[in-house]
Amino acid sequence: MGDPAGIGPEIAVAAAADRRVTAVCEPVLYGPLTAAERARFRPGELSAAAGRTALDAVERAAADALAGRLDAIATGPINKEALALAGSPWRGHTELLAHVTGARDVAMMFHSPRLCVVLATVHVPLSAVPRLLTRDRVETVLDLAAAHLPRFGVARPRLALAGLNPHAGEGGLLGTEERDVLAPAAAAARGRGIDVAGPLPADTVFRQAVDGRFDAVVACYHDQGLIPVKLAAFGEAVNVTLGLPIVRTSVDHGTAFDIAGRGVADAASLVQAVVLAARLAAA
Repeated sequence: MGDPAGIGPEIAVAAAADRRVTAVCEPVLYGPLTAAERARFRPGELSAAAGRTALDAVERAAADALAGRLDAIATGPINKEALALAGSPWRGHTELLAHVTGARDVAMMFHSPRLCVVLATVHVPLSAVPRLLTRDRVETVLDLAAAHLPRFGVARPRLALAGLNPHAGEGGLLGTEERDVLAPAAAAARGRGIDVAGPLPADTVFRQAVDGRFDAVVACYHDQGLIPVKLAAFGEAVNVTLGLPIVRTSVDHGTAFDIAGRGVADAASLVQAVVLAARLAAA
């Protein structure tokens, strides 16, 4: 259900009853299940107790999926500050589930009919991105994208690698990461048979993907990839963790503390996430 002080519980209950969900799976809810349990958490209020409750639900669901008691998991939104207050070293589901499942190489992908984006770095400060954007990391993400996109009906994925700097570095005039890291990683991936173009200027590559030239864009950092996804497909995009031994999907939005408990939250993104999880589990 995600953070119990956010919109997670209400959209989880709504999604579990949605005919689109019940037509493809038997939903099992993890989190505070009764009104009395949920009443322990004030809507919109940040707390360590809420963070711990969200963590416990994810860990139990992941354990059941690993044990074969579940075919897939779809997660509601969690709050990173609440996780920190609860003492968690993990800043999001992706990092937490990689740890819980023992997966070494994972990547966050946002999948929608209009645009698909895979992130090379995730929940880190922008100032840390150049240091974390190594050739090995970029090659790993390209490999994960190429290996997993066939599960989404793309037999031979056409990938684009976005540049980090303006104009993809302009030949080194505006930054050297494209020349020193991204271009060699893309060339190595092409040598392994992966169809990848780039690094390409980030201000145009997402438009090209929406127009159908590419099946997915590998973005260098969180907001570089998620701003275009949420502009083009908010409410339709599904967060999928690539590289896990279990199927995991999630919503494309946060806890929405500002509207939590008011009964106005839209469950559409979670419905999409559950339906996609069921589809992937059945493939």
